[in-house]
Amino acid sequence: MNLGSTFWEGRYLDKETGWDIGSVSTPLKAYFDQLTDREHAVLIPGGGRSYEAEYLHRRGFANVHVVDLTGAPFADLLLRCPDFPRNHLHVGDFFTHAGRYDLIVEQTFFCALDPSLRPRYVRRMHELLAPGGKLVGVLFDDPLFADHPPFGGNAEEYRKLFSPVFPQAAFAPCYNSIKPRAGRELWMKAPKEA
Repeated sequence: MNLGSTFWEGRYLDKETGWDIGSVSTPLKAYFDQLTDREHAVLIPGGGRSYEAEYLHRRGFANVHVVDLTGAPFADLLLRCPDFPRNHLHVGDFFTHAGRYDLIVEQTFFCALDPSLRPRYVRRMHELLAPGGKLVGVLFDDPLFADHPPFGGNAEEYRKLFSPVFPQAAFAPCYNSIKPRAGRELWMKAPKEA
């Protein structure tokens, strides 16, 4: 299965973007609303139209970065939020992205990757986090599809995957998912040791 930039550009061109809920997800909004350090370096991998990046930017977070295989969805972000720093929008492969972040936000990126890349995802997240940084976000608690994205999973699978690299990783049912995802999402918090 080729899930490269051509695949994702095609999805945007054909308006096949079922993962796009048109706004910041409610579990992430609730988490963002309690953050106080607006100097944190934040990365949103596979950020797509970047509602989360826009929300943080409008709340005064000046160091928010988005990386995506295709720049197609960034045009939409810049229409909604023209003052978002263009040099914080990175078109390229997450696995070769360079940087150091205090917070990395997971929102429908993990489920878009071929499941064979999941161990590499976990290691790369750990590498990109600054000491004491956190990977947070939402994962599906649903088997979903085996032959195309979104690929699902469950808390037990995720614990086995994350715990060797993030020993304090925790997964809990989301209490505030949007209605179509209610009962099908887990909140993930995976801190990197200081």
